[in-house]
Order: sequence, then structure tokens, then C-alpha cells
Amino acid sequence: MDLVLFDLDNTLLAGDSDFEWAQFLIAKGVLDREVQEARNAAFFEHYKAGTLDIFEFLDFQLAPLARHPRAQLDAWHREFMATCIQPMITDKARALVREQLARDAIVAVVTATNSFVTGPIVRELGIPHLVATIPAQEGGAFTGKPRGMPAFKAGKIERVEAWLETLGLYLGSFERSWFYSDSHNDLPLLRLVSNPVAVDPDEKLHAHAQTHGWPVLSLR
Repeated sequence: MDLVLFDLDNTLLAGDSDFEWAQFLIAKGVLDREVQEARNAAFFEHYKAGTLDIFEFLDFQLAPLARHPRAQLDAWHREFMATCIQPMITDKARALVREQLARDAIVAVVTATNSFVTGPIVRELGIPHLVATIPAQEGGAFTGKPRGMPAFKAGKIERVEAWLETLGLYLGSFERSWFYSDSHNDLPLLRLVSNPVAVDPDEKLHAHAQTHGWPVLSLR
């Protein structure tokens, strides 16, 4: 049995769902453009540079979830899927997912982006498992805070291990394992699998992949 893990943003998606969700809410007038657009862009630059404070970012990203009813959030997300996400899913990405799902493998998306934003995207891709940052809820309403360790950098390893434990498995259960990612932020998990793959990688990950002989592919 094999394990296949995919990053989501800028890997299976030709864009970043976390960034675009905030931009979508700004465009809807849900968030103040003057203040929030600059913060969203700044957080995105910190992410790309590898200097993002994930808890500070989550305070920003999860706060709107706590201010609106779930029914309204779900309605916005359906519009977000149609207008922002669908155009970011390439034929090559869908083909790669279908190829891996057809194998004797457990397939999951592992993403730092919260599960409210990413759950419908992963279902659209037909991937059965999602390991993501979890936005805490009380009585069905979001609190605006994360629950447990965010799935970011080394936190992805912790969250993957916890998820595999719920299946009665661990990383050593698999003959082969893959992780597809675009970002140097994912190097901890990329180093852990037997088959790391750089997908449309950023400059740091591309250099690391070349140095270590990792395959590099493009889904764009």
C-alpha cells in the first residue's frame, strides 16, 4: 500500500485559496478593503519568504468566520468556488489526481489553509482525505481561533501522523510515499516521504529539488 499526499495552494491549484478567500470577502464588502487588502498581501509575502507567523495570520484569516452565520458563510463559499476556485483547477491537476486515485494508495490533501475554505475544494477534486488547519467551532459556530496544531511547516508532519493514527496506520505502514508541493515551507514533510515531488516550485524549493535530484513537474 502506498501513501500519496498533495499540497493544495499553488500545487493542485494554480493559485492560493487562502489569499483568494480574503480577497473575495474584500470584494464582497465583508472586509474593509483599505485595511485588510494590505494585511492580506503582507501575510502572503511573509508566507513566500518563509517568515509567516502562522498564529498571527490565523487571527486575521479566521476572524471573519466568527462574525457571520454558517449559512451565510456557506453561501459565500459556493460563490467563491464558482468564481475563484474552479478556474484555478487545471486539467493537468485533475489528471494527476485521477491517476493517483486509480492506484492502491491512500490519497490526501495536506494544507495549511483552514478546512472551511479547503473542504469543498478537496471534495471537488474527488480526494477522500483532508489534513488541514482546523477552525474551532462551538455549537456549529466558528470561534475565530484554530483547534490544535496548524498544518504548517513541521506542523504538517504532526497533523499527518495524527490522521494516520485514526486509520490505525503510521508513515512506516507504507511501502512508498509521495508528497507533491510547490513551497519551501513544506520541506519538513517533503524530506520525510520516500518520493518528494516539487510542483511548479518556488525558487528555494526548486534549488533544493535540483540539488537532491527530486523530480520537478508543472501542472500549469
